[in-house]
Amino acid sequence: MNRAKAHSLPETYDVAVIGAGVFGSWAAYRLALAGKSVVLLDAYGPAHSRASSGGESRIIRMGYGPQEIYTRWSMRSLELWLEFCDIINDASLFHRTGVLWTAPERDPYTQATRDVLTRCGTKFESLSASDLTARFPQFRFGHVTEGILEPDSGALMARRAVQSLVREAVRRGVKYVHDGVESPTQSESLHTISGERIKAEAYVFACGAWLPKLFPDVLGQTIRPTRQEVFFFGLNPGDSRFHSPEMPVWIDFSDERRPYTLPALEGRGFKLAFDTPGSEFDPDRGSRLLSPDGIVAAHAFIGKHLPSLAGAPLIESRVCQYELTPNRDFIIDRHPAYGNVWLVGGGSGHGFKHGPALGEHVANLVQGLATPEPQFRLSGSV
Repeated sequence: MNRAKAHSLPETYDVAVIGAGVFGSWAAYRLALAGKSVVLLDAYGPAHSRASSGGESRIIRMGYGPQEIYTRWSMRSLELWLEFCDIINDASLFHRTGVLWTAPERDPYTQATRDVLTRCGTKFESLSASDLTARFPQFRFGHVTEGILEPDSGALMARRAVQSLVREAVRRGVKYVHDGVESPTQSESLHTISGERIKAEAYVFACGAWLPKLFPDVLGQTIRPTRQEVFFFGLNPGDSRFHSPEMPVWIDFSDERRPYTLPALEGRGFKLAFDTPGSEFDPDRGSRLLSPDGIVAAHAFIGKHLPSLAGAPLIESRVCQYELTPNRDFIIDRHPAYGNVWLVGGGSGHGFKHGPALGEHVANLVQGLATPEPQFRLSGSV
């Protein structure tokens, strides 16, 4: 994927997609499948280390409390992820670990999750406190009294999945350009950082944490990048309890920090992170080193809830970012001043799994085959 030359670019594309993360790559791929001429640009490369789509793994789950649209998009996305794995003959992009939710008894969010999963026909098990202890003895659940297990959910290999998607999109005719773009001042063409001119009938900006930089007047107060720390701990030799299938993904809703853990995948160690939004963050220049307080909190969680891993070495870490909207909903809408410019972002820490369904929706929007979801309109995110 080399930087394209000006003479290799056609005069006008049907669609230019800016951002080769999970949102932009799926949108470009779906548009290519629809027969559109597409150029896909990214300043740092598909699923690069500064991107929210970068990193090893991401959870895919169906449960979203009362928000049925996210459950249905997750269901559709898992279907499309698995279909894509078949297309490229790489089943390793998805690990069917199961996803375990735990919460206090009679938790309203958990009850709403059960109701929606039942209504949508998603397979799940309700587990009591004694069930949890018997099924998952490697965990100490504390005052948790109930759980939900989604047996068909699991983890996606994030960076590899996006890079595989871009390769397949290119094979299907998408032009990939390794370059950033200047902030647009009109809707007829774009200029890249290297001085190229990109013309298209429609533009999709799916730039993650860079969206408020490109559109400060529209998104500067709506999307807030935050700093998020991720920890990987080494396991004892031969200990299978923290590998799938013995260990599922675990999300603990009884803790206000919303800790989540993933089993060791592809030799990378046991993964832990907290869903609590961090401090504001510059995705270009922000430090990617762990904070001392974060390391202490991670070790404390391990010691309390996974006692057999107490003292386990921290063998790897990442600092990525969320792109938070005020209500944590996505933004998928037209630019208020440019009718052929679509703004797609606000993943808010839960966007990766939805890439396929979101990309399908964006492709339909661009082609005039769908109307924007009211929940994801700019007017709904402020």
